[in-house]
Amino acid sequence: QVQLVESGGGLVQPGGSLRLSCAASGFTFSSYVMSWYRQAPGKERDLVAHITSVGGSTYYADSVKGRFTISRDNAANTVYLQMHSLKPDDTAVYYCNAESSALGRSYWGQGTQVTVSS
Repeated sequence: QVQLVESGGGLVQPGGSLRLSCAASGFTFSSYVMSWYRQAPGKERDLVAHITSVGGSTYYADSVKGRFTISRDNAANTVYLQMHSLKPDDTAVYYCNAESSALGRSYWGQGTQVTVSS
């Protein structure tokens, strides 16, 4: 049974930091590209960052470059999103995604709420 379980969300003041975690099980984690998406109320779900399965190449949306860092621990089957200098515009539900284009599979977590407010 495939599971992606996000944690680490919460309420933080502007300028603060949070680290999100996504624990994966039920599939070969090291073979999948791992991504973080976010969806604010009334908006589409947007890609925030991803990290490749091998080599760890990363991509960031322009809105988070220099503030967010994605990383993965293949031994622990976990992907992280370290977020610094948080802004109110970062408020959203953050979702973890695992994707293998070779296998044609994509999995989603249930999401974790991040609220940036004073």
